[in-house]
Order: sequence, then C-alpha cells, then structure tokens
Amino acid sequence: MSGNETRIAEFILLGFGDLFDMQLPLFLIFLVIYIVTLTGNILIFVLILFDQHLHTPMYFFLGNLSFLDACYSTTIFPRMLSALMTGDREISFSNCLTQWYLCDSLIATECCLLCMMSYDRYLAICKPLHYTTNMNTQMCIQLAAFSWMNGLIGTLTVLSVMLQLTYCGPNEIDHYFCDSVPLIKLSCSNTDLVELLCFILAFVFTLPPFLLTLTSYIYILTTVLRIPSTTGKKKAFSTCSSHLIVVSTFYGSVTIVYMLPKTEALNDLNKVFSLLYTVLPPIANPLIYSLRNKEVKDALKKLLGRFLFLKNSGRPVFKLITIGTEIT
Repeated sequence: MSGNETRIAEFILLGFGDLFDMQLPLFLIFLVIYIVTLTGNILIFVLILFDQHLHTPMYFFLGNLSFLDACYSTTIFPRMLSALMTGDREISFSNCLTQWYLCDSLIATECCLLCMMSYDRYLAICKPLHYTTNMNTQMCIQLAAFSWMNGLIGTLTVLSVMLQLTYCGPNEIDHYFCDSVPLIKLSCSNTDLVELLCFILAFVFTLPPFLLTLTSYIYILTTVLRIPSTTGKKKAFSTCSSHLIVVSTFYGSVTIVYMLPKTEALNDLNKVFSLLYTVLPPIANPLIYSLRNKEVKDALKKLLGRFLFLKNSGRPVFKLITIGTEIT
C-alpha cells in the first residue's frame, strides 16, 4: 500500500437504496418475512426440545436446522431492516467481516446438516433393522457437532486470510449484506489466495454433501420401489418427503444464484436472486415440516392446548415448559 492510500474503516451497503419510493414497502415486507421466519424456526426448535415424542434422530437434526435458520436470518435481516428504515447503510469493517463469516459458516453447516439428515433417512428406510443401533444418541450428537465444526472452522480459515487484505477505497458494496465476492473485489491487495480458498471452501461444502445426499435418495427410491404394497410405499416415502423438499429448495436456490454470471450488468439481478437462498430456505423449512408432518402438527396442538389451559386456569404461562412433562 502506497503512502497516500488510507485503509478504510467502514463500508456502505447500497442494498436497495436506489429504490427510493420502495423503502417503506420493502421494510414492511422483509419485517413480516423475518418475524415469520424467526417465529416458525424457534417454534419448531422449542417443540422438538420439550416434546418427548419428537426426541428422535430425525427431529434432533431438524431442531439443529431450525436453530441454524433462526441464526442465519438474524445475521442478515436486522441490519437490512435498519438500513431500509433509517437510511443508514454504513457498516464497520469488523462488523462486515463478522456478518460475512457468520453467513458463510452457517450455509456450510446447513449443507452438512442436510447431508446428515439424508443419511438418517437412508438408514431408517434402507437399513431399518440396524437403525436404532447405528443412529443412537451419541452418533446423532457426533454428526451434528461435525456439521457445526466443519462450517465454523472451515470458514475461519478463509476469514484469517481476508483479515490480511487491504481496503483503500472505494468502500461501496452493491449488496444488502456483506458477501465474499463484492468484498474481495473492493480489496487493493492481491486476492489470488483468498479467491482460491473461497473456491475450495465452496466446492468442499456443497458438492460432496450434495452428492452424498443424492446417493442416499437414490438408495431410498430404489428401496421404496421394491415395497410391494402401495400403502407401504406411501408410508416409507412420507417419512422423507419433507426433507427432500427442503433439500431441493436449498440446493435449487443456491444453484440459481451461483450459476448467474457475476457481471456489472447483472448486479441487480444477482441481488434479487440472492434472496432465494437468504429468504426462501429459512422461511420454507418450518412451513414444510409443520404442514406436511403429523408429529409436528400434533406437538403444536398439544403445546397450544397447554398454553390455553394455563391461560384459562390463571396460572403463569412461563410454567408451560415445566408442566409439559406432567400433562399427557
């Protein structure tokens, strides 16, 4: 860096600032999306945590996924909503890198979690006699921990390199959150190493989990088609249909975004399509699992019943959780 260059201390997220007349409508739309996303995922997480009937491997991984989606949405939406409401689009250098790190590490973790969930469904349908032995509590915890550690530690290696980059200006990011591509473009340092690491990270955390998930469902489909009765086929497939929809939504949205050319002419289109993986999976996951899953719907009815019981009896609602194991 030459003597007359000054390292910038903050970035400006342009976001949707060019849509002057749409700031309030966009704020209201994204606020509703954030509230629905957060409420849905926290509700799923709480149901799984406190309903004994949902203490199974499948719901254990779903609880992890719901917690992850709630964290992911909270990483992006509050800052975006603040910018739409106040017009303040400045974000400090450290906050920007923190947001990028959390977003990328959570996406990497989600890829791994979805893969673990498909493996769980594979064992349940293709190896039912060994399912309880293979997918025990210890194994579930190990697989979930592996997913979280992979995402957090893997992305940390890229972050350590990005911290060495120098930013001398301009400091405007044409996005609504701090993404790696525009961040790297703004650097006045040599970015060959960080670009290579980003490519390797994207490859490792998307392709192998996707291929393993695809392989699991090929085996599942083959096994289901061998079941002689139609009722048996429907019952077997119903146990994994929700997860299959979630996987398709996640990988479909990510594929659409990353297949678009990264050119200046398509900047606005890339920004809009990026909403597919920042908004769609987190809000769709709880809706898919609650609408298509009898156990979750039953647990929700039970929770609402307990809530109304406590409210009508005049007992404090915060005792709901402690009473949960007493009422059947």
